[in-house]
Amino acid sequence: MKLKKPIVFEGKEVSELNIDFDSLTGQDLIDATTEARSRGDKSPIIELSKQYQAVVVAKAAKVLPDLIVSLGAKDFSVATNSAQAFLLE
Repeated sequence: MKLKKPIVFEGKEVSELNIDFDSLTGQDLIDATTEARSRGDKSPIIELSKQYQAVVVAKAAKVLPDLIVSLGAKDFSVATNSAQAFLLE
């Protein structure tokens, strides 16, 4: 995913993310639920939670969730919407 608005994260410019949802395992999704809940997510349907979707994207891109939530709003929306589509397929 090429970012519309590159960001600087931990001193490095990030202009694209390699998001590979097919590389995820069931354990990755379980871990993403735990992490989203630890970040304060209380959504009754976890797959619809932006926090959960951000963690799933981070796992698929092999980056920290903090990078995903640092994206510009448009890039964040594109990334989390792609996670939602993957999760609800």
